[in-house]
Amino acid sequence: MDVFNKLKSTVTSTVNQISSVLPGNPVTREYDITGHIGSAGQGLLWKIYSGTKRSTNQDASIFVLEKRQLDKLDMKLREEYFSFVKKGVSQLTRLRHPQILTVQHPLEESRESLAFATEPVLASLANVLGHTDNLPCPLPTHLRSYKLFDIEIKYGLMQIGEGLNFLHNDAKKIHHNLCPHNIIVSYHGAWKIFGFDFCRELAGSSDMCVEIGSIDASLYNTPNYDYLAPECLDPTRQLTIASDMFSLGATICTVYNKGKSIISTDQNISYYKRAVQDLRTISPTCLSDIDDGLREHVKMMLNVSPELRPDNHDFLKSPYFDDIGVKTLNYLDSIFQWDNLEKSKFYKGLPQIMEKLPHRINTNRILPCLIKEFINTSMVPFVLPNVLYIAEQCTQQEFTRDILPYLIPVMKVQEPIQVLLIFMQKMEVLLKLTPPEQVKSEVLPLLYRALESESQQIQELCLSVLPSLANLIEYPAMKNALLPRIKRLCISTSHISVRVNSLVCLGKLIEYLDKWLVLDEVLPFLPQIPSRDPAVLMGILGIYKLVLNHKKMAISKEIMATKILPFLMPLMIENSLSLNQFNSLVAVVKDMVNRVEAEHRTKLDQLNSIAQEQKSLDMSTASVGIESKPPAVSSNNHVDLDHLFGNPSPSKAPETNNFSKASNYISGSLSFEEKHRIISEKEAHMRLQQEPKIDMSSKHPQSNKPSNILDDELKKMSLAQLNRVQTLSSPPSQHSIMPSPYQPNAVMQPYNFTPNQNNSMFPMQNSMMNSMNNANSIINPMSNTNSMIKPSPVQQWSQKNSLNNNSFSDLSPLTKNKVPMNSMMSNSMMGFNHTNVNVVNSVGQSNVKQLSQSEINDLLN
Repeated sequence: MDVFNKLKSTVTSTVNQISSVLPGNPVTREYDITGHIGSAGQGLLWKIYSGTKRSTNQDASIFVLEKRQLDKLDMKLREEYFSFVKKGVSQLTRLRHPQILTVQHPLEESRESLAFATEPVLASLANVLGHTDNLPCPLPTHLRSYKLFDIEIKYGLMQIGEGLNFLHNDAKKIHHNLCPHNIIVSYHGAWKIFGFDFCRELAGSSDMCVEIGSIDASLYNTPNYDYLAPECLDPTRQLTIASDMFSLGATICTVYNKGKSIISTDQNISYYKRAVQDLRTISPTCLSDIDDGLREHVKMMLNVSPELRPDNHDFLKSPYFDDIGVKTLNYLDSIFQWDNLEKSKFYKGLPQIMEKLPHRINTNRILPCLIKEFINTSMVPFVLPNVLYIAEQCTQQEFTRDILPYLIPVMKVQEPIQVLLIFMQKMEVLLKLTPPEQVKSEVLPLLYRALESESQQIQELCLSVLPSLANLIEYPAMKNALLPRIKRLCISTSHISVRVNSLVCLGKLIEYLDKWLVLDEVLPFLPQIPSRDPAVLMGILGIYKLVLNHKKMAISKEIMATKILPFLMPLMIENSLSLNQFNSLVAVVKDMVNRVEAEHRTKLDQLNSIAQEQKSLDMSTASVGIESKPPAVSSNNHVDLDHLFGNPSPSKAPETNNFSKASNYISGSLSFEEKHRIISEKEAHMRLQQEPKIDMSSKHPQSNKPSNILDDELKKMSLAQLNRVQTLSSPPSQHSIMPSPYQPNAVMQPYNFTPNQNNSMFPMQNSMMNSMNNANSIINPMSNTNSMIKPSPVQQWSQKNSLNNNSFSDLSPLTKNKVPMNSMMSNSMMGFNHTNVNVVNSVGQSNVKQLSQSEINDLLN
């Protein structure tokens, strides 16, 4: 983008510059200016700009003459020069010849400038030879490194000779100012005549002479003295075609002397006359740089006597032009005059000639002629190899600019079939030079047509080329366009070589395919190939082996066991296989069998370990269920797994049922969800074992009556504690003066609640017992140990030997003003920690009596 903006800014500045030079000039309304590329004409006053025509977008060159360059001349000489210029451009516009510059837009004049448009040109010959007057600074890139090749000089001089021949014989005119300044090098390297400012008519003699002495030689309105014939000094002599031949000879010397003229006058008439005298005896050293075949002709062309100079025909017949390159270029310029048979013979031998020519000649001179032949489809098979040969020598930029736009229409040609074959043979060149965007849009459709062609050679060439551009093919095109065509060709073809090449192509494309495309499209296709030829079988085996060992491809054991091995096993008994081929097939089959065995063995081991773990888990669960009678809660205070997992049962299932459940897990292949569920069950079971027991079972619904379950628990706990009754010798902490209803002479002692070390697990029970003691204190206010009333001796004895269980007295239904124990326990306590109860008889003897179950039930009820 930065380069584009920079180029855009450069072009914009140039356009602004031209617009300032050509204000109101009609040429600027029809052409867009892109850059200053050269200068030409008398004194190099004409500036040459490159541009395009707006209406057709065709390339062109715009010649501009700024009037302010002649401000130093007086008005008369200035107007005289403008008259010469207008006359010269007018003559140029009327003349039509390949070696004369073609005018596209006639001369337009404005107050500031003169301008006209021509065919695209490179620069003037003077610019190429090093004359940089009126050129931009720095020099254009094409002029910095431009060097004329020998073939360009030869053919350029030949073109100038042909142009003068037309001018003299057909147009009946004399140029009268032929020099490097008035020779234009076109965009394609052709030399063309320009600058007819001092052109004269051949017929008549009234205005054939030019009185040089009467014209100011220091100005631009006289011919260039360095190339002017000596007879022009004599006003009595008539101008003839020999004058232009002298100018051509001086131009040849300048070309071979690297831009230095053989006559140097600096537009001074005195210098010119002295130089003409020196030409009578030309030194051999002056012509030493000229080619041997042209040296004598040039010496004759520079003769002072016009009669001794050779004419155009003699010049063109010189051995200097007997060059294969010159003849080739000359033939190409007149190629449209020949029939197709002669053209085909010439195009067949053209590659051998182009090998000897410089690259610039091939691209600038030969290529344009070849491209013109693309309109003749019968000649395309003969022209296309030459165009692609030139493309091999081009850079990608040159190919994209000069060749690819003309090749794209040819890629769509269906007939003759040789066109497609030539493209397949040179496909590597196209892929190397064509941008990726054009490869996808133009080259790929060409390859698709080649796969559908009926020519075996084209199909094989296309299959060999496809892997090299696989990285440029997008996934949808690969799946929906390329692979189906290759598969169809492999199945339908009757040629073993095409089928083998199809398999080889598929094998090379595996690297660019994903796993699922291979498993879904490639592998199922291989058994469908209707051939058991050893070469085809080895191609199929190669694909299997490649996919089997590819790091991206992972063939499952199911595919190998059910799809591939059943197809490969019968192939092992094919009699057409050689020993090496059989060994290769057996090696692949064994490799697949080993992989299936290893993978399935690993899976079975995993399933077996899971089954063993599940079996042990079920056995532990069953043993826990046997020890604990309640179906929902086990004896170690853990919730039953069947009840937790939503399968509660009123009674414990037999142990064999657990094994049957475990067997359900391993009856088949475990899925991921089943494995995850088993692991979750194990983790839940382990967490339950670490938590305190939770009573989740309830056989009877709740009612307004005291809980029977709580009564049963209280009975069991009371019975267990009373069975361990021992005589308590510790003094009571509280004293009660309320007599027992069963023993009138005895004094009831308050219940001494001393929690043991296990009471820490029953904080609610401890709190409840404290509340009960407080309640006893309220009911029996005389039982306070801090009472100030001193008991009598009888009371002391009674207190010492009385039953030390005030709480137990609370259980008696005969005790009045007491809260029923069943009600208190059902509302406040989950458990009860009993202490020993001492019963003292009335005679003072201490007896330990163990209450029976019926007595406890009577007391509690």
